[in-house]
Amino acid sequence: MNRANELWDSLLPHVFGNCEETRSQRIIRRIRVGVVIMACLVTLQSVLLVLGAWRNDQQIEHNMGTAAAEVLSAGPRRSTIEFVTPNRVTYRPELGVLYPSELETGMRIYVEYDRSNPDLVRVQNRNASLAVIPAGSIAVVGWLMAGLVLGVLALVQRRIDRSAD
Repeated sequence: MNRANELWDSLLPHVFGNCEETRSQRIIRRIRVGVVIMACLVTLQSVLLVLGAWRNDQQIEHNMGTAAAEVLSAGPRRSTIEFVTPNRVTYRPELGVLYPSELETGMRIYVEYDRSNPDLVRVQNRNASLAVIPAGSIAVVGWLMAGLVLGVLALVQRRIDRSAD
């Protein structure tokens, strides 16, 4: 159990140093704090991504219109579409369609859009739950990278401590 506590303490940075730490120890401590802050920011970004997708879905569902659309260009992250509303107005949403995976150029699809803002469009029967796995993956990879960097910094810190003794 003591070994686990030692490992935990060597990985987690302490925000405040002590008066006995050397310049190199202080620099490594600050880098470790920066790594944890960056990992937290990546996690926050992932959470905001899902919340933004959920908010867009809520806007669409509060004033929903449906239409047939044609995919003009398709990509894994962005697809351009064109659709005509029931009052015969043609729209090409500037930012493309939400949840564009598995679309191909020339496809005819059904979309759901916000009637008060027709630029906010999603593929029919798709929602924010599709954003959870990519956002979660980004957060997990961010923490794995942070853990790796913190592990390397712990080894560097240990070497510095040995050479100081």
